[in-house]
Amino acid sequence: MDSSTAIVGIDVGKKKLDVALLVNGKIKSKVIDNSAAGHQVLLEWLDKTKLPKAALRVCMEATGVYFEEVATTLYDAGLAVSVVNPGCIKGFGQSENLRNKTDKADAALIARYCAAMAPATWAPAPLEQRQLRAWSQRILALKDMRQQERNRLESYEASGMGEVAEHARLLIAWFDTEIKQLEDDVDDHIDRHPGLKHDAQLITSIPGIGNTTAARILGQLGDIRRFGNAKALAAFLGVTPRQRSSGTSLRGRTTISRKGNTSMRAALYMPGMVASRHNPLLHQFAQRLANNGMAKKAVIGAVMHKLVHLIYGVIRTGKPFDANYLSKGLAIQDGI
Repeated sequence: MDSSTAIVGIDVGKKKLDVALLVNGKIKSKVIDNSAAGHQVLLEWLDKTKLPKAALRVCMEATGVYFEEVATTLYDAGLAVSVVNPGCIKGFGQSENLRNKTDKADAALIARYCAAMAPATWAPAPLEQRQLRAWSQRILALKDMRQQERNRLESYEASGMGEVAEHARLLIAWFDTEIKQLEDDVDDHIDRHPGLKHDAQLITSIPGIGNTTAARILGQLGDIRRFGNAKALAAFLGVTPRQRSSGTSLRGRTTISRKGNTSMRAALYMPGMVASRHNPLLHQFAQRLANNGMAKKAVIGAVMHKLVHLIYGVIRTGKPFDANYLSKGLAIQDGI
């Protein structure tokens, strides 16, 4: 990192921001509310440093949804912003052999990480993608609540609580109606935005992936083309193989890495099961792995990995899924 660059490390919390300004090896600290007013206070504080915006580099962790507003505000103000995987910051801290963990210390650690590693700059997702993500997450939340109510209904029926069971049925019916309405709204939202509509049509051309999964993929990932290759996308989602072997004593079982987006892996699990039965290419792939003795869940994980490669392939080429075309190439071979 250029010595003329000043680093702003921000430890993001739900209610407050711990800020560390790193200039020439020295740290200045400040605590600010994580609110719209607080974000303006942060910008004013940075202005008072007399450092030009081109010399400032802001870095923070991807902490749920709490980082998005401050990151977007700083980005809109013309500052270079980096949003980093918390695992990278944790590993960097371990390399420094840190013994104490406080919000103030974490902000300084983030600043030092940014100075040492120069992570890629971040840009906010387009509004239509953020809206799609929010509606997709809302549908998922309602589905979870509906399943909880179905479980309660079973216990009411088993215990003979007829009136309570009827109330549960009414609530489940309400969930069904609301979920269907939201799914229709999501379809309309995608149809109103040509880019989303085109990508959704490409993704749903893959046997095993339906409209709901396509909406979650586009809401969470946005423009898949920003990934350099399919392996980078698979690594981001945490569906790449993770080997554990070293020397003569460690011979661990190979599993998927699980170091990516947990929600997206969950979204791909059922499509992986469906694709292993009904996708002509992935069915053959899954059968071969099963015949070789691979466990059922491991087979599904491998199919999820291949699905991610297919998703990347149709988006990058702009062509719908074609089993005949892919069967002639290398895309379905192991390790591709």
